[in-house]
Amino acid sequence: MQLNKLTIGLAFSICAALAFAAPSEAAKRGKYKEAAVTDGGAVMGKVSFEGAVPSDAIENILITKNVDVCGKGEREVVWVDVKGGALRGVFVFLDKIKSGKKWGKPEFGEYMVNQKGCRFRPWAQVVRPGPFVIRNSDAGVLHNINARELIGVEKGRVVKKTLFNFGQPDPGDIKDKIKPRRSSYIGINCEAHNFMFGFILAPTHPYAVVVGEDGSFSIDNIPPGKYTLKAWHPRFGIKKAKITVAPKGTVETNFAFAEAQ
Repeated sequence: MQLNKLTIGLAFSICAALAFAAPSEAAKRGKYKEAAVTDGGAVMGKVSFEGAVPSDAIENILITKNVDVCGKGEREVVWVDVKGGALRGVFVFLDKIKSGKKWGKPEFGEYMVNQKGCRFRPWAQVVRPGPFVIRNSDAGVLHNINARELIGVEKGRVVKKTLFNFGQPDPGDIKDKIKPRRSSYIGINCEAHNFMFGFILAPTHPYAVVVGEDGSFSIDNIPPGKYTLKAWHPRFGIKKAKITVAPKGTVETNFAFAEAQ
């Protein structure tokens, strides 16, 4: 009996020590406080692609099921979307900002992804960590969304950790939460259709955007100060730039990606 008490006590001590030694999940991602911004500034710019577009920029995947909804033949999956020198599908955001403007309202009233026509819509989006809706608009089609936290993007060595995995055999909504623990970068795919992909950035703050069709971006109401501005493309990784935002000022910063990073 004494041995059992000793074992239990030792196990409890080890668990307690690990709990105090390991940083909290919130600490790993940082905390953000909404506050009034005085004399806020802005950063704007454009993301471009230099050099020849990679030969595998577009992957053609044969559609083998639900062709009446998903389409016949092959689906083009555009991994590198370049038009007129502009690189699309890039996320631009401030790194480690601790306080500032309030989060705005989601475009559709709630953060969500729709799977209509066997496509994730939108392909790339910024969401606030918290409630998230997965919508199946395809009658008679089983979708199976798998969302994975992409850990190690900053270092170029990505490990994927599942956030949620839901099968949806019928049209309707699944309401869950986006709760990344260590990384803001998220990839989604459908386990039932091997040509469905998408990407999500879930930062702790609202200073993040997806570039427009022309590669342009703008982030406003930034508290004056020095920051690191980052651009993330799911294939090419991270680009960084140091910026200084003056009171009521606007900084122009451009990013250029290429096949050989």
